[in-house]
Amino acid sequence: MTMKLKNILLVVAISASTALLSVWGYGTWMNSQNALSMQQDGKLPVNYAGFFEKGNSAGGPVDFTAASTAATPAVVHIKTRTKEKKLSNNLPRNNSPFSDLFGDDDPFSNFFGGPRSNVIPEQRASGSGVLISNDGYIVTNNHVVEGADEIAVTTTTRKTYKGTVVATDPNSDLAVIKIEGTNLPFLAYGNSDDVKLGQWVLAVGYPLNLDVTVTAGIVSAKARSIGINKGDRPIESFIQTDAAVNPGNSGGALINTSGELIGINSAIASPTGSYAGYSYAIPVNIVKKIVSDLMKFGTVQRAYIGISYPPDNLPEEKKKELGIKDGAGVFINGVADDGAAKQSGIEKGDFITKINGVEVNSGPELQEQVARYKPGDKVTVTYVRNGKESNVSLSLKNKSGNYEAVKQESVLDKLKADLETVDKATAKKNEITGGVLVKSIGKGLLKNTRMQEGFVITSVDGQEVNNLDDLKAILSNAQGTVRLEGIYPGYEGTYGYPLNLSDSGDSNDK
Repeated sequence: MTMKLKNILLVVAISASTALLSVWGYGTWMNSQNALSMQQDGKLPVNYAGFFEKGNSAGGPVDFTAASTAATPAVVHIKTRTKEKKLSNNLPRNNSPFSDLFGDDDPFSNFFGGPRSNVIPEQRASGSGVLISNDGYIVTNNHVVEGADEIAVTTTTRKTYKGTVVATDPNSDLAVIKIEGTNLPFLAYGNSDDVKLGQWVLAVGYPLNLDVTVTAGIVSAKARSIGINKGDRPIESFIQTDAAVNPGNSGGALINTSGELIGINSAIASPTGSYAGYSYAIPVNIVKKIVSDLMKFGTVQRAYIGISYPPDNLPEEKKKELGIKDGAGVFINGVADDGAAKQSGIEKGDFITKINGVEVNSGPELQEQVARYKPGDKVTVTYVRNGKESNVSLSLKNKSGNYEAVKQESVLDKLKADLETVDKATAKKNEITGGVLVKSIGKGLLKNTRMQEGFVITSVDGQEVNNLDDLKAILSNAQGTVRLEGIYPGYEGTYGYPLNLSDSGDSNDK
């Protein structure tokens, strides 16, 4: 019975929103450093949404009222709208005899190899968010604001603000958005390392489009990996609770009975899509680091030891086949040639047992510790080889194998295509003023469209594109899904391709 139930459980992101938004105004992060640095330093202004009574002793009854009252004003309702999108099947030629009559909307084009028009209707969704500064910075889940064209943020006072995305990280499923306000209540960061199994916690959010809601439960597990985060190197080390969480709670607060933020609610495990006993939150110690990176750099400064390790749930037969030994800590089944681990003497077959003195016994626990650091940071790694424990100090590297800060990719970098401004002769021959020639699709965002090499981009969402600079400027200011339109030289008609700017480019290589 247990195995049957396990097989039907679904891991559900507890929001209905779609696709990652582009980055906004990183220079403005400086405006909020006073309030946010106070968060980091443990100093708080008088208008924080806090409750630091430590009187809830383990031996007496627990009262949730003060923590709930303090936290709810700092948790907001996020509503998103994704506009109607017109799509086509993007074949390079329409041979239908009715194409002159119907154009791109030719209903007979399916039979003659031409573009087929489809419409994705407008979509609306909602989730939750947590104010982390008095001037309107909010942390939420990436999947709450993913792909949204419009974001509305409503507080418990019923006041609604326009939300703007600052930056997002699909690997951790976190996003930072901003509203324009002053003297706003915000939650104080707690310490997720202090979270213990069995302790009471509260989930605060806006489930099922209801008003702000508080539920209580206990911490039932830590360092859970459930395989839900997107991105090329996902980070998962969730706090598991049995506080009731439903669709709409995504991005809301997990707090302790002192009213401190200890996690961001993100997902549930359920056979139905609604709450069935388990919910998962991103530990606040990971949240703090990623939010700081997103606001300062526009991208996460991800650090790596330079190792690979097997999944924690690998069957015993597979372990024997791969020569994986049992032991305390995380077994290393590979080291990168240019990684910090190899340079410090760590070898395949060793067990990493501690990072800066903190014990790690699983992949997610190792991920959680390393995720707190940036390239160039020095850490002490404790490892065991042939029963002997050793300590080594190493400098973490970035994914490129050096110590430099990771730079934010431009939109054209994400396209990873071979592009050039169309030459004047081609433009004149095809009666266009200019455009951008797609010489090669590459392995970036364009590979997710049905565009073919040789396409010339002449406009984006109706904005004229005459050269590469035009394309870069338009895409840099765009969000969600845009429509690239243009021609195939030598063919009649124009064609359109939807491009999701939110799509992401070895989760076990840290």
